[in-house]
Amino acid sequence: MKELVTQFLRFLLYEKGYSEHTISGYRHDLLEFIEGIPEGAEAKDIEPTAIRQFVVGLHQKNNAATVARKLSALRCFFRFLRQHSDLAFDPLGGISGPKLAHHIPVFLTVDEVFALLETPNAKDRFMTRDRAMLELLYSTGMRVAELVSRNMHDLDFEAEMLRVRGKGNKERLVPVGSPALEAVQAWLPSRQQLMQDRAGRGREPEKDALFLNGQGGRLTSRSVERMVLAYSIRAGIPQTVTPHALRHSFATHLLEMGADLRSVQELLGHVSLSTTQRYTHLTLDHLAEVYDKAHPLAKKK
Repeated sequence: MKELVTQFLRFLLYEKGYSEHTISGYRHDLLEFIEGIPEGAEAKDIEPTAIRQFVVGLHQKNNAATVARKLSALRCFFRFLRQHSDLAFDPLGGISGPKLAHHIPVFLTVDEVFALLETPNAKDRFMTRDRAMLELLYSTGMRVAELVSRNMHDLDFEAEMLRVRGKGNKERLVPVGSPALEAVQAWLPSRQQLMQDRAGRGREPEKDALFLNGQGGRLTSRSVERMVLAYSIRAGIPQTVTPHALRHSFATHLLEMGADLRSVQELLGHVSLSTTQRYTHLTLDHLAEVYDKAHPLAKKK
C-alpha cells in the first residue's frame, strides 16, 4: 500500500501540479489510514467496514474539519486507484463526511485596508518592500504562497499585468493597479542592494525572486504572515489580519463596487464558482446595511 501511496503522490506532484504543502498533507493522512491495514494487503482487499472503523476513529480524535479533510484525501486516493489499478469499486461509497459550518471570510473595510497600506514608514528597515507586498496582495487578490513565489519576469510593468501560478499549477493573468506598480518600483533599488550584499558574502545572489528577505534570499509565506500581522496591530485594526484577509477584502470590495461574480472568480483563480459565491453573503450584508441607513421606510419608528 505504501508504494501505491508513493505513486499517487508522484501523480499529484508531476501531473496535477499540486504544491509540496498539499502533498505533505495528503501523505500524512494516507499513511495514517494504511497503518490500520494488514501488511501485504492490496487495495482490492480493503472492505468498506475497515473504512467505517477508520472514520469512527477519526471522529473520536479530530474535529469535523479535520475529518472532512482526511476523507477528502482518501476519496482522491481511491479515485486514483480505480483509474490506475485493478480496484473495481469505491470503498468509500455510501460514507458521507461531516457537515461543516460555513464561515464567512474575515475581511477589512476599505478604510482599514488604506490604514494598513500606509503603516510602513521610514523607521521600518524594509519599508519599501513591505509596502510593495501589501499593495500587491490587495491589488491582485493573490494568495500569500503565490506572492512569495513570484519572479521578476512575472510582472509586466508596461502592460500592468502579473502572471500568477496558483493551485494545480494553473496560470492566470491579473491586472495590477498603479499604486502597487509604483510601490514595487520603489522597492527595486533596495532589492538590488540586497542581491549585491549577498554576492559580497560569497553566496549566489537570488536573481529571480521579486521579494527578498534580509539575507537576500526568497521570502517565505510565514515571514509575510508575520509582517502583515505586525503592521495590522500597529494600524489599530481590531481583528487578526492575515494575507488571506487581504484576499477576502479584494474580492468583497470588487463585488461591492459592482464587479460580476465570474470576473472575480477568474481574478482569484477559483476553479469552482461556488467557492467565489461565499463572498456574496458579505455583499448582501453590506447592501442590507446600506438599505437600512438610506431608505426612509427601512426602520420602524
